[in-house]
Amino acid sequence: MATVYDVPADILIERVAGKLKEMDEFRPPEWVGYVKTGVHKERSPEQGDWWYYRVAAVFRKVYVDGPVGIERLRTAYGGRKNRGVRPERFRKGSGSIIRKALQQLETAGFVGRTDGGRVVTPQGRSFLDRIAAEIKKELEKEIPALAKY
Repeated sequence: MATVYDVPADILIERVAGKLKEMDEFRPPEWVGYVKTGVHKERSPEQGDWWYYRVAAVFRKVYVDGPVGIERLRTAYGGRKNRGVRPERFRKGSGSIIRKALQQLETAGFVGRTDGGRVVTPQGRSFLDRIAAEIKKELEKEIPALAKY
């Protein structure tokens, strides 16, 4: 059976975001249209449905790196802050966005809490693995050489 590790991350995140849009547990907060994803960004995201992509990316990140906390995820979604003439410095991503995404994933039953941070539940693992298996099957049809891996 295929897992998250067997398929490209960008394809998986896009497909998971599409599935999350159809679920009632995942609704973007009202402030989503006005917020930046971190202090290192100059503008807010241009995509209207960026919230679902971020939730899907956080979901995958918890699967791969779990148990993981909000601070480690903030570091993963951070970047370089342009400070004009001064040298650029690293700044963490928005904690509120990650916190709300994890809360929605917990409400859906895909992520749970432990002493070390958040981990993917068996229900969340099967959800992601099922989507990864679909993607791998499609990729094998397109590129037959992938079938032996």
